[in-house]
Amino acid sequence: MKWAAGLAALWLAVGTAFAQEPLATMPEGPPRSGGELLDREFGVGTDQFGLDRRVEMYQWLQVGVDRYEKAWKAALVDSSGFAPGHRNPDAIPLESRRRWSDEATLDGKPLDPTVLKILGRWEDFRPSFSRLPGNLSATFQPEGDGLISSENPLDPQIGDLRVSWRELVLPPLAGKVELVGGVWRVANPPAVPARRPGRTAEPALAAPVATGNDRRWWPWLLGGLVLVVAGAWIRRRPGR
Repeated sequence: MKWAAGLAALWLAVGTAFAQEPLATMPEGPPRSGGELLDREFGVGTDQFGLDRRVEMYQWLQVGVDRYEKAWKAALVDSSGFAPGHRNPDAIPLESRRRWSDEATLDGKPLDPTVLKILGRWEDFRPSFSRLPGNLSATFQPEGDGLISSENPLDPQIGDLRVSWRELVLPPLAGKVELVGGVWRVANPPAVPARRPGRTAEPALAAPVATGNDRRWWPWLLGGLVLVVAGAWIRRRPGR
């Protein structure tokens, strides 16, 4: 029975080595953005993980056969078929823009960009306009949490612009990220729904994710299976 004792010793050594593999590191400190994100045109900045500038223009909308109303819209409304006196500008003269931090870290190690895009939350904020350039300060004035180009904010005209900002805030990341290859990544990224032509897409079920205890037990189970198979093969060899 020396062969059985040898296999048992091998199983014990391999199982112990794999079972002692460290679990995914848990973050200890808060995430850091890596510095200020700046909208240079307006001098607006944030120390958070993303900066979003939203530009809207006051435009005509057709709401019926002969009915029109005015509204703030972020996209250009084509008025080529509208009745006379309901013409919108041909373009929005200022772009909406979004920036993400590319230097975000957690415990001194980089955060994968998907962490920001999946776990981050956009929040409105009122920036300081102390760095607003002179040409824009002559065009815009504060209104609410942003800026507006109307001479009278209570009576905007077609073609007027309204600009506001949001910043990207991260929640506590403990239990939501794991350290893989020196980079923090989302621990359980959402499953991508499967799509089939001609059928309504249904959310795909995410595959179960191994927990720390699962990862510690599978080497023992695998080693036991190998031990059983090897023992059966040895007993069936000719001459046994």
